[in-house]
Amino acid sequence: MSKQPPPSTPQINRLRAAAALIPIIESGLADSRLSVERAALMASFCEWTVEGPFDDPSVAKLAESVDGGLKRIKMALSSTA
Repeated sequence: MSKQPPPSTPQINRLRAAAALIPIIESGLADSRLSVERAALMASFCEWTVEGPFDDPSVAKLAESVDGGLKRIKMALSSTA
């Protein structure tokens, strides 16, 4: 049997969207297709999604993944500034 994903809530949906944005931001910065300002704005959305407590361990793991991506993006943004 496959493991069922957690039920959709606004918080989980925002985290999923942020997780999908991380590689888009990273590749956009690497290829210079995304301005620093736009990448910073997108990263701020991702930051907003990881705020707050997470009761479900799978949701907390997703938030940790987004947070790790944010750290990589912040390093890339600081090197371009």
